[in-house]
Amino acid sequence: MTTATTVTSATSASQRLALTALILGAATIGCSPIFVRLSEVGSLTTAFWRVALAMIPLLLWSGATSGREQEQRRPVGLKDRLALVVPGFMLAGDLAAWHISLHMTSVANATLLANMAPIFVTLASWLLFRTRISGTFMTGLALALVGVVVLKGGPGAFSGGNMAGDVVAIVAAMFYAGYMLSLARIRSQFSTLTAMLWTTGSAAVFILPMALVFETGFWPQTLFAWAMLLGLAWMTHASGQGLIIYALAWLPPAFSSLTLLIQPVMAAILAWMILGEPIGPMQAIGGAVVLAGIFVARRG
Repeated sequence: MTTATTVTSATSASQRLALTALILGAATIGCSPIFVRLSEVGSLTTAFWRVALAMIPLLLWSGATSGREQEQRRPVGLKDRLALVVPGFMLAGDLAAWHISLHMTSVANATLLANMAPIFVTLASWLLFRTRISGTFMTGLALALVGVVVLKGGPGAFSGGNMAGDVVAIVAAMFYAGYMLSLARIRSQFSTLTAMLWTTGSAAVFILPMALVFETGFWPQTLFAWAMLLGLAWMTHASGQGLIIYALAWLPPAFSSLTLLIQPVMAAILAWMILGEPIGPMQAIGGAVVLAGIFVARRG
């Protein structure tokens, strides 16, 4: 009985640490719209440099920990390598689709619809993996999604968009759902570092051809442009995604994707602090509803 209690206590502590990491990761990724807005290269090119430059700290981390027994196991054979590349493909699809949607529909529509990923994660978890979804969790999910809509301006924010662009934004949400689910599957087998290296590197490989074909001005021309890309790569991707990938070893992907709705809340706060975009009563209420929804879902 004592051993079982100790194991349960250790698991609970690990889950609390994972939840803290997830929230910090979501808050960090919430900074990404600021860097993207200030980037001086194209959207797809920005997405490429985001993952390509993130490889620098990841490779340094890998070199610093080489020879230590920190990994659960290394990928062996084609099956392992394909499993590690799938999240990278999904991430590349998410970034490309979302950036393209920003040029086809309104920014409000693109952001709102791309944040619908928790719906697809929850649905796929139930259909594919028969994950039990409680009523309390569904209530929290609905509450958080309503909060995002309110945060972004209410139902009226959907007006003025373009149907094709809206569909592309929904495709981005589906890709992000696939990213979360495929990451959750490999985290039971591989370490955070291994997952980050393979996911980030493969995403860069998938995005590079799109950036070269569809955009010009591949190389940043100013120190400010490089600084924005380095901030996006090192702060939001290497740090933020690293924390999220760590958390996925302990938390269900459906709840993890829901908690990532903290991102638009953080983005709104940073846009107010850095870009001078005002936060009105509706945005404040929306942010509070998002956080309340996450709290309810956590209890479920």
